[in-house]
Amino acid sequence: MVGTVNYIIEMLHITKEFPGIKANDDITLQLKKGEVHALLGENGAGKSTLMSVLFGLYQPEFGEIRKNGELVHIKNPNDANDLGIGMVHQHFKLVENFTVLDNIIMGHELMNGPFIDRKKARQKVVELSKAYKLHINPDALIEDISVGMQQRVEILKMLYRENEILIFDEPTAVLTPQEIDELMGIMRNLVNEGKSIIFITHKLNEIIKISDRCTVLRRGKLIGTVETSKTSIPELSKMMVGRDIQFTINKTKANPTDTVLSVQNLTVISSLSNKNAVNDVSFTVRKGEIVCIAGIEGNGQSELVYALTGMNKIASGTVILNGEDITDKSIRYRNDHGISHIPEDRHKYGLILDYNLAYNLALKQYHTSGFQKFGFLNMDKINNFADRLIEQYDIRSGQGRSTIARSMSGGNQQKAIIAREIDKGSDLLVAVQVTRGLDVGAIEYIHNQILKERENGKAILLISLELEEVLSLSDRILVMYEGKIVAELDPETTNEQELGLYMTGGKEGTYNG
Repeated sequence: MVGTVNYIIEMLHITKEFPGIKANDDITLQLKKGEVHALLGENGAGKSTLMSVLFGLYQPEFGEIRKNGELVHIKNPNDANDLGIGMVHQHFKLVENFTVLDNIIMGHELMNGPFIDRKKARQKVVELSKAYKLHINPDALIEDISVGMQQRVEILKMLYRENEILIFDEPTAVLTPQEIDELMGIMRNLVNEGKSIIFITHKLNEIIKISDRCTVLRRGKLIGTVETSKTSIPELSKMMVGRDIQFTINKTKANPTDTVLSVQNLTVISSLSNKNAVNDVSFTVRKGEIVCIAGIEGNGQSELVYALTGMNKIASGTVILNGEDITDKSIRYRNDHGISHIPEDRHKYGLILDYNLAYNLALKQYHTSGFQKFGFLNMDKINNFADRLIEQYDIRSGQGRSTIARSMSGGNQQKAIIAREIDKGSDLLVAVQVTRGLDVGAIEYIHNQILKERENGKAILLISLELEEVLSLSDRILVMYEGKIVAELDPETTNEQELGLYMTGGKEGTYNG
């Protein structure tokens, strides 16, 4: 028939329910061959659930899936792979004590007789990593590499299987601006090679830049599908959240007072080598200011944060909090004496995934007199506390405070951590990739919360890969490169280009701590 559109994948009238929530309510999504199709929605809108149905992780209550017009039944991820469907998951599906190579080839091993041909597999992985500029160390253990590197492993897993339908679930959330540009190029090359991509992201500028069409979900329902070239960022954001979003951050000039955190000549040895991950770093953070540490991932920011929060040993140097030397103090001592920490890896360090939401919200305070007596938890106080934070921070979940954290969307897991840490009222808030995985509405809210903390006289140490966030939120910017602070910049007088040069070592600055 003339004018008929050929869809490589059709998800027709998909409905998926969980206890207390209808995650997908009669959703139809149609993917054309050779297009980048964006899937947009708030945290908990049902995007990842819909893609998990396509990948065989969930079975829908209603609806059907067609490939090239033919009805298919995808009962598990192996069926999806057999149909040429691959997925880069938002929450990585990696075995932490296996190597990078083992994770990539797992389930699709190249055999030489009864043995795995590791040499041939390794060669294929190395060639793919070079071709797509996804440089990795095949022999490194997953538990020893950064979140950004783990993301690369997930992408290489999909490329290794030679899938033709590629699902990218928040692939840029952990990448630097330079890496995002490279990934955009990779995605366009993949499409030019005949592959079709479904791209889930909260970053509206990326949707405009890379996608051909965009399907928008809101609270489990289909709002519509639009051609990207015929829409705009404000229109997409309004479709997503149902209201206009304030994209510019209005903040008053900072008036910092007393020093809260003083870091003096701090050195931390890398867990991956005998080199210094943090090398003789000194800086201060004062009440009423936001100090941001900017840098390409892997230049010592993570190790610095772990040292400040007590998670890493310090080789030399001093950490002083409100005039007290806490260099050798425990994690709990630091938590109880003025440090709140929003970690970069919410699953590994932010939540106990098999605990319910109420327990996770009380995780930092359950041992205090307000939540226990003689070693017995006061569940009424814990539940009331959880209900207040859930409402105040708009944490969405199927069963409220009883929801198991693992079952929540990534964005709502992040909001739970942010609520817990900000509500503590600590003197110092260490916020790492604080808006990773959040939609524009949630980002707007979290940015306002951080600014409110600054106005309330809190000291804030922000670590971010988002240069726009760095420039708009910071009062001072410290740039880290190869374990050292190489420059202190004023966000009012610098720009993304200058920041990028310092971050890559292309420009040398002076910094005396």
